[in-house]
Amino acid sequence: MSKLYLCIFHKNYDIFACMKVNIHKSWQSYLQQEFDKAYFKDLTTFVRLEYTQFTCYPPGKSIFNAFEYCPFEDVKVVIIGQDPYHGIGQANGLCFSVADGIVHPPSLKNIFKEIETDLNKPYPKSGNLERWAKQGVLLLNATLTVRAHQAGSHQNKGWEQFTDSVINCISKYKKDVVFLLWGGFAKKKANLIDTTKHYILQCGHPSPLSANRGFWFGNKHFSKTNSLLETNGLATVDW
Repeated sequence: MSKLYLCIFHKNYDIFACMKVNIHKSWQSYLQQEFDKAYFKDLTTFVRLEYTQFTCYPPGKSIFNAFEYCPFEDVKVVIIGQDPYHGIGQANGLCFSVADGIVHPPSLKNIFKEIETDLNKPYPKSGNLERWAKQGVLLLNATLTVRAHQAGSHQNKGWEQFTDSVINCISKYKKDVVFLLWGGFAKKKANLIDTTKHYILQCGHPSPLSANRGFWFGNKHFSKTNSLLETNGLATVDW
């Protein structure tokens, strides 16, 4: 495991502050060039100031949990979200996931309901999807941080460039990965994926607005994903 240091000089208080983030060493060689780019340095400054001046989510140590829990060599499924949850105690660095003991948000409820009918599995007590990540499911939000109670507040600051590079990297250096693109935002990422090497499953977003209009339930993405993994000799995911 290596440490990524997100550091800035805080001119208002004349202190040097570092936010230490755990990121699995397997990602380092693939992402280091992004860390070294000017946009990422600007992003680092923005994020550090936001966390200094406002309440932001997820906690600093959890920002890169998607990478920490899912090493590069283990990635076999990618789920793309848009923004972390912005309510108190919800976001844990994995898209659609919440910390143990937190009430399940509507989108997560609909994900679990689809799994119930698709795979005949009982609805789980915990909404923490860390168990998926540890099986090779990269739970990647396009934007990795957010200001409390302000959805989209950290969009267009550089995170999207970084996470697009992650998708490109997986597409380029891996094969037979299943990408689950739910909703219009995620579907736009399809152009970053080499479909001669990988699989894309698309449907509506699991949010109530989309699900209740018939664009989510019945997609069977979880059984379809496992079938694709089996076809390529990979272990299925215990959803």
